[in-house]
Amino acid sequence: MKRAQMLAAVRTFFDDRDVIEVDTDILSPAAPIDAHIDVMEVDMGDGKIGYLHTSPEYALKKLLAAGSGDIYQLSHVFRAGEESPLHFPEFTMIEWYRLNLDYTAFIEETLDLIRLFLPDLPAETLSYRQALRTYAAIDIAETKNLYECVLNHQIDVSEDAKNWDRDTLLTLLFSHLIEPQLGRERLTVITDYPSSQAALAKTAHIDGLEVARRFEVYYYGVELANGYDELTDASEQRERLLEENEERITLGKKSLPIDEEFIAALEKGLPDCRGVAVGFDRLLMLHLGNKKLGIYA
Repeated sequence: MKRAQMLAAVRTFFDDRDVIEVDTDILSPAAPIDAHIDVMEVDMGDGKIGYLHTSPEYALKKLLAAGSGDIYQLSHVFRAGEESPLHFPEFTMIEWYRLNLDYTAFIEETLDLIRLFLPDLPAETLSYRQALRTYAAIDIAETKNLYECVLNHQIDVSEDAKNWDRDTLLTLLFSHLIEPQLGRERLTVITDYPSSQAALAKTAHIDGLEVARRFEVYYYGVELANGYDELTDASEQRERLLEENEERITLGKKSLPIDEEFIAALEKGLPDCRGVAVGFDRLLMLHLGNKKLGIYA
């Protein structure tokens, strides 16, 4: 009953803002490409392979490029190999895109939606660089040897870690030292990620560093939202997808086919927009005061 009530509350939230609900296919001949997210394959017959989407992002951006205006989707999504108290192979994602809100206002709207489930919480904003400085005394603009930082903070890793790239080491440090500190009695918004972690976001120069125009929201160390000032350049997007596939191969995974219809939509013209994905089941779990996701996903 509570799940139905909260789904209705989410729909009312968007109805009040004139954001249109859409329903896109969950099965596609191509899948969003992310080196660290594994897709579920489906045998479509005649030697064809399809993919259950890990996010409706590509499909929603095709609609945006076709002139849909502000849209959202409550979508079941699928990720192979993800099962833990906070991860499940199938879960419900709230994903939406706004054309007429600036980046700061869009972050505030994201917090407003989260407060449907976690009311009256204050919020703080830290840049990725500030968070590492505050909780780990690491300045990413000045620190060269991140492997040494891992050792100094006594994070248990194999000796191979000294050969890991900078992003992998940063992610390790952030997950072990920073995330557990975030969102204590408040929502914490992390902004200005390293440009190498931009994914589908635009980049900008801030305080002499190139950073990604993306944000994440945390509550007691749990990631609730991941949002972007969306990249609209088709050639840059293709290059990033190729880089993700290269990293997949480095990690011993298969490369994935690029969704050419998605690239074509960007070439046609994706409007300037902001987008975010929010885990509905995690919000419901926290709303009910529980610590395991499985019974809600």
